[in-house]
Amino acid sequence: MDDTWDCLTLSSACQNAIKDLKFSKMTPVQAACIPLFLQNKDVAAEAVTGSGKTLAFLIPIIDRLQKREETWKKHEIGAIILTPTRELAIQIEEVLQTFLKYLPHFNSLIFIGGTSVQADVEKFYKNGGHIIVATPGRLEDILNRKNSLINMANCVKSLEVFVMDEADRLLEIGFEATLNTILSYLPKQRRTGLFSATQTNEVENLIRAGMRNPVRISVKEKQKAANVIQKIPSTLTIHYMICDHDEKLDQLVQFLRDHKNQKVMIFFSTCVSVDYFSAALAQILKKHSISAIHGKMRKKRNKIFSEFRKKNKGFHWVLQYDPPSSSSAFVHRSGRTARIGNTGNCIVFLAPSEDAYVQFIAMNQKVPMHKYPKAVIEASVLPKLKLISQKDRAVFEKSMRAFVSFVQFYAKHECSMIFRLKDLDFGCLATGFGLLKIPHMPELKKKQITNFTPVDIDVNSIPYREKSREKLRQQKIFDGIVDEKKKYKPKVVAWSKNKNKKESKKKRKENKKLGQKRKIDEMSAEDFADLKNLDDDYRLLKKQKKGKISNEEFDKQFTGSVEEM
Repeated sequence: MDDTWDCLTLSSACQNAIKDLKFSKMTPVQAACIPLFLQNKDVAAEAVTGSGKTLAFLIPIIDRLQKREETWKKHEIGAIILTPTRELAIQIEEVLQTFLKYLPHFNSLIFIGGTSVQADVEKFYKNGGHIIVATPGRLEDILNRKNSLINMANCVKSLEVFVMDEADRLLEIGFEATLNTILSYLPKQRRTGLFSATQTNEVENLIRAGMRNPVRISVKEKQKAANVIQKIPSTLTIHYMICDHDEKLDQLVQFLRDHKNQKVMIFFSTCVSVDYFSAALAQILKKHSISAIHGKMRKKRNKIFSEFRKKNKGFHWVLQYDPPSSSSAFVHRSGRTARIGNTGNCIVFLAPSEDAYVQFIAMNQKVPMHKYPKAVIEASVLPKLKLISQKDRAVFEKSMRAFVSFVQFYAKHECSMIFRLKDLDFGCLATGFGLLKIPHMPELKKKQITNFTPVDIDVNSIPYREKSREKLRQQKIFDGIVDEKKKYKPKVVAWSKNKNKKESKKKRKENKKLGQKRKIDEMSAEDFADLKNLDDDYRLLKKQKKGKISNEEFDKQFTGSVEEM
C-alpha cells in the first residue's frame, strides 16, 4: 500500500494543511481509511490509540464538503465529529483549524460542556458551523432543545459525514442511549466513520445500527520480538511497578522529581482523588507546575486543559496511579503518549496482591508490560502530607473523601477477581493516603485495622487555611448548624428504612442475577467459550502464584489455552 500523500488526489487546502502539520507520509490507518472514505464508503476502523485517526477522517470530510456543487448555507451542518471527552474535542478542533485557515468560506464550532447550551445555540446562530466537533451529551441537548432562535434538528438535514471517534470509549462510559438519539436526527443518506481502539460487542451493535455496509478495517501493530499483535503503538512501552499502598506516593513524588523537565500525565481512580493529590503535590513539589482536571469540573476544566497543552508538546510519560476500572480504559490512558510515531512510556502502580493484573492485561488486551524498578526513598513525604492536613481543614477533608471514594472504586472494580476488597490492607492504604484518622464507612465494619497509627490530635480543631472559610465554619458551629463531633460519625438510620433498603438491595441483586443469566443465554457459543477460557486462564494464574503448579507446567497449559482461543 502506497503511504505517500502523492497517491491521493487532494485539494490544495488539504495539501497545505498536511505540510503545516509536518506529516511526510500516511500512517497505516490513514492509508487504509482515506481512499475508502474518498470513494464514498462507510468505514469502521479499529486501530491502536495514537495511530493518526484524526487525519483519517478530517481529510475526507474536507474533501466531501468542498465537492458539493451547491454553496453551503450559514446554518447547514455538513459534518459532525463525536468524541467521548472535551479534551479530545479540543484537540480535534485545533487540527481542523489548520485546514480551515485555507478554506475561509467554511466554519466550525465546538459543542462541549463548560458553557450553557443556550450560549452554544446563540454562537451557532450568529456564526454558523459547517463542521461540528462535539461531545455526545451536549450535542443531544442541542438537538432536543426547542429553541426560538433556530431549530438545530433542521440544520443537520444536509449532513454529509458523521464520525464517531473512540467509539469504544463512547459506549464504555454509557452513551449508548445518547448515540441512538443523535442517530435518529441524522439523515440516512450520509457517510459514516467509526473509529475505535478496541472491538467490543457494543461497538459491533453500533456498527450494525448506524452504518450501511461498512468496510471494516483493522490496523494492528506487531511486536517485532515475539511477532505478537498488540493494541498499542510499537513506540509505546508500558511498565508496571509493584509497591505497597503506603509506598505509592513516595514512588510517585520521586519519579516526578527525577523527571522534572518532562511532561507527565497522572491518572487517579476518582475525581476526589484528583482534587486531594493535586493539592498535596502542589505543596510537596513547590517547584513543579501541577494542574488538576477531572469530569466534574465545569468552566475551569477547558481553561486548565488549554494552559496545560501550551506548556510543551506531547506527553513523555503517562502514570496510572490506580489501575482503571476497565481494561480498555487502561489501553486508552496509556495511549495518551507515543502518538503518531513519537516514543512514549506508561507506568501503572500495582500492590503485591494485584500483580496478576499484568498477565490479565497481556491476555485480555494483548498488551505486554515490563517491570519498572522502585526508587530508593531517602525520606518519606507522608509525614509532611499529614502536617499539611493538620494545618488546612480543606486538605484534611479531601483526604477523607478521597480514601472513601477509592475504597468504593475498588469494591466496584470490573476486574474483581484480582482487585478484591477482602485483600485490601485498609491500614496500609490509609497510611498511603496520609490520613490523620480512618473515617467510618460500611466497608470497614468489623475489620481489624493494622499498619495504621492515627495522629493524636482533635481533628475538629483543624482550621481552614482560608480565613474567610474558617470564619464561616466557626460561625456555623456557634449557631449550632454544624456539629463537628458528629461530622465523621456514621449516620443512624431508622430500622424500618434499613429494612426497606435491604429489601430493595435484595431485589436489585436478584434482577442483576437474572440479567446476567439472560446475557449468558443470549451469548453465542463463541462468546461463551471466550469467557470460559478467560476464567480458566485466571484460575491457572492463581495455581502458579500459589506454587501448586510449576512454571513449566503453567507455560504448557497457558500456551495450549491460547492456541484453543
